[in-house]
Amino acid sequence: MARVVKVFRTLRNHWKKSTFAACVLSYGSYWLYGKHCDSVLRTEACILAREFGRQQIAPQERLRKATVILNPAACNGKANNLFEKNAAPILHLAGVEITVVKTDYEGQAKKLMEFMEQTDMLIVAGGDGTLQEAITGLLRRPDQDTFSNTPIGFIPLGSHNSLSPSLHFLTDNKVKDITSATLSILKGETVPLDVLQIKGEKDQPVFALMGLRWGAFRDVAATVSKYWYLGPLKTNAAHWFSTLKEWPVVREVTVSFLAPNLRPPDLPLQKPPRPNVLNRIFRRLRNYWDPPAEEPPKVEEPENWEEKQLSTLELFIQTHNKNPVERRIDDSMMVCAEPGDLTVGEFITAGSKKVEDPTVFSTNSTKVEASACQLQLPEGVSGFYNIDNEEYEAMPVEIRLLPRKLRFFISGERREQLSQMQ
Repeated sequence: MARVVKVFRTLRNHWKKSTFAACVLSYGSYWLYGKHCDSVLRTEACILAREFGRQQIAPQERLRKATVILNPAACNGKANNLFEKNAAPILHLAGVEITVVKTDYEGQAKKLMEFMEQTDMLIVAGGDGTLQEAITGLLRRPDQDTFSNTPIGFIPLGSHNSLSPSLHFLTDNKVKDITSATLSILKGETVPLDVLQIKGEKDQPVFALMGLRWGAFRDVAATVSKYWYLGPLKTNAAHWFSTLKEWPVVREVTVSFLAPNLRPPDLPLQKPPRPNVLNRIFRRLRNYWDPPAEEPPKVEEPENWEEKQLSTLELFIQTHNKNPVERRIDDSMMVCAEPGDLTVGEFITAGSKKVEDPTVFSTNSTKVEASACQLQLPEGVSGFYNIDNEEYEAMPVEIRLLPRKLRFFISGERREQLSQMQ
C-alpha cells in the first residue's frame, strides 16, 4: 500500500511529465492497435485471394494478365507503398500475372495507354486524375473499339476518388478500401459505365466518367485549402471571402442540347446456344431460294438542337454513373445549372454542401436530360473547368454521351445496395 501511495505522490508532484507520458502512451497504443487491425485485414484478404489461386485451370489455359497503371505521387507519395503492401500480394496469391507501369509526370498515363498491349484486365491505382488520363488514352487509340471491352479495375489511392462510391463501400480505413477493391477485381463482377466525350475546337477529345463542372462554386472549392489555418471554418470562410471580392458571381452561358436517346435492351450475358445442323442447313437453303428483301438505306435525320440561355452560379454536366445499376429508359447525361438569384447566405450554405458532394443541387436548379450538348461561353470569359476533378482551361466545347462504353469491376455487395436505392 505504501508503494502505491508513493507512486501516486510522484505522479502528483510531476503532473506535467505524467500528463505528457500518458498522452504519448495513449497515442502509441492507438497507433499499434491500428497497425494490428490493418495486418488482420491484409491477412483475411490474402486468405480469400489464395482460394482463387488454388482453382485449377486447363492445360491450354494461361494465367490471367493484368496491366496496372500506378501513380506513385498519389496519397502524398505513399501510393507505391500502399499498393505493394496491400494490393500486389492479393493479386499474386490469386494467380494474376501483373505488369506495373508507373507514371512519372502529369499526362504520362495518356501516352502509356497508346502502347499498352492486349491484356485480360486493366487496373488503375491512383485517384481521379490517373483514372481520367487512363481512360482518355484508352479511348483515343485507333483500336479503341477492341480495347474498350477490356474490364477495368479501380484501386482508390488518390486524394479524390469520385468513382469509388459507385463501385465499392468506402470507409475511413485506407487499407480496407484497397483490399476490398482488389478482391472485387478477383471476383470478376462488372458493370457498364457511361463516358462523356468532351471536345474543344482544336484539341483532341478528353473523356470523363463523372462530369464537367464550371462556375463560382468550383472556383471557390479550389481555394479552400488556402484557409487551412481556420480549421473547420475554412470552407465557409472561403465562400464568404469570395463574395467580398466579387458579387454577384453569375455566369452567362449558351447551352445547346439534343434530346436523350431511347436505351436499347441489355444484351444477354451469355450467347444463346447454337442451332443444330439440320436447322442451320434449312435456314441457309431458305435464304438461298428466297433471299430476304434488302432494307432501304437509312436516311440520317438532321440533329434537332435546342438552345437555352442560362444565368447560373454553376453548371455541372454529369453522367448517371453515381448509381450505375439504376434502370433507365433513356441514355442521357444531366445538365444541371444553379439559379443565379441566391443570397450570400444561401451561397455559403450551398457551397459547403458542394465541397462534400459536388452533385448536390438546390431545389430551384435547372435540370435537363440530353444525349449531347454544346457550351458557348461569352467572349472574354476566362476560368477553368473541372473534368473529373482535373483542371482544364474553359473554352467552347461539345460534350457527347458514349453510353455504356466501358466495363468496371464492382463489388457484389455494393451492386445490391445500389439496386435497392432505386
